[in-house]
Amino acid sequence: MLGEQAVVVLVEGESDVAAFEVLLRRRGLASGVVLRDMGGVTNVRVLLREAVNDVSTRRVVGLCDARESAYVVRALVAHGVPVTTPEEMAAFGFHACDPDLEGELIAALGAEQARAVIGRLDLGPAFELFGRQQAWRGRPLAEQLRRFAGTVSGRKTLVARAMAEAVADEELPAPMRRLLDQVQDAVGQVGGPALARFEG
Repeated sequence: MLGEQAVVVLVEGESDVAAFEVLLRRRGLASGVVLRDMGGVTNVRVLLREAVNDVSTRRVVGLCDARESAYVVRALVAHGVPVTTPEEMAAFGFHACDPDLEGELIAALGAEQARAVIGRLDLGPAFELFGRQQAWRGRPLAEQLRRFAGTVSGRKTLVARAMAEAVADEELPAPMRRLLDQVQDAVGQVGGPALARFEG
């Protein structure tokens, strides 16, 4: 299915793919890695099984939203991985963003710098209009930014990519940084199972 051997990274949606394309390219990992949009975390069990059963999968890892992590834990358990909590699944290359990838990036950048990213996308006026809505007036800036990113089709992907480009490597959120480290380790892996504990 995948051709030559690759590390498969399962992510929840298009915005996660867009952000990780940026981060993988920055790490020099654009080749040897396949980003797989799950179309929602409820598909994780099926896609995990497909990846594990594909002989071209070198390793399979993933990223999800914190509130969806139970789906991933159950999928891993179904494949014999000894995990019971989101914290335990991280050792096997599966990580949870709290509350989601966009929220992690906004926190890493800081709300004001994240708003500047919105401005550079020429979305400043639209964001100001959004912030004047009664439901969002007076809410924390980080909350406004995260909700604004998802209000128009395609905007979440645009914003996620731009924020990934803006965040410095040393400021990357822990779940994303650790996943990148594990992908880098897995790319150099020779043999072994597609699902296994990472050292360290």
